[in-house]
Amino acid sequence: MKITLDTKILIVGLGLMGGSYAMALSKQGYKVRAITTTQKSIDYAVEHNLILSGTTTPEPKLIADADLIIFALYPHTFLEWIEEYGHWITQGTLITDVTGVKTAIIDRIDALLPDNVEFIASHPMAGREVYGVKNATDQIFKDANFIVTPTKRNSEDACKTCEQLGHILGFATVTRLTPQEHDDMIGFLSQLTHCIAISLMTCNDSPNLENYTGDSFRDLTRIARINDEMWSELFLLNKENLISHMEKFELEFDKLKQALMDNDIKSVREMMRKSTERRAKFDQN
Repeated sequence: MKITLDTKILIVGLGLMGGSYAMALSKQGYKVRAITTTQKSIDYAVEHNLILSGTTTPEPKLIADADLIIFALYPHTFLEWIEEYGHWITQGTLITDVTGVKTAIIDRIDALLPDNVEFIASHPMAGREVYGVKNATDQIFKDANFIVTPTKRNSEDACKTCEQLGHILGFATVTRLTPQEHDDMIGFLSQLTHCIAISLMTCNDSPNLENYTGDSFRDLTRIARINDEMWSELFLLNKENLISHMEKFELEFDKLKQALMDNDIKSVREMMRKSTERRAKFDQN
């Protein structure tokens, strides 16, 4: 399947990510419709030309007519939706998602789908510290990475279609990982960083810190303004990988702490040089 301007695209879940997908696609002339929980979100999206139309009640015809369905839902909501309405998805339809964990859901989704409906999982490595369709913007994809996470059940055609979607949306880099590789990577690059930011914001109760802080603290804690419902679910679904990376982080932090206790400036500077060298590689991308 190749995505064209005639492809009928349905987005399920019109929050920040679903709305941002809708904006990026509609700007380029793709036919986008949506299903979401509130009429206000539908009205906003129609008024701002993010979608052609939408509904708060899943309709058999709307679902059956879609060529490509993008699920922008929390993991448990995604599973519940497929369980209740997935039988309306027709043969040949391709579905994908934006979910931040993969191994916990892919097999369960596949087991619920009708025959000849293919689920090719993907993850946009983009976001903001706010949520809801009113905060949607396609600019979050500009310098971001898009990861396709196929299994052995996926066809090469589906993988290429999903990669095409990433390019259409405007992601800087589109890559493939196995679901297992994805979840290990996300445990470190995303979930651990959120854990560190949360811990920084909760470890000091001194009043009026916001009046004294500099850019370093603001930068480190930007992601601490967090959607607790979504992130707590993601943490628990990927807790084995996340805990493993938390333990590795603790070891490095303890190493730095011990070097300070021992007045071991050589070790402190060695860690700093290693950090600087590795961070430079991120600035090149």
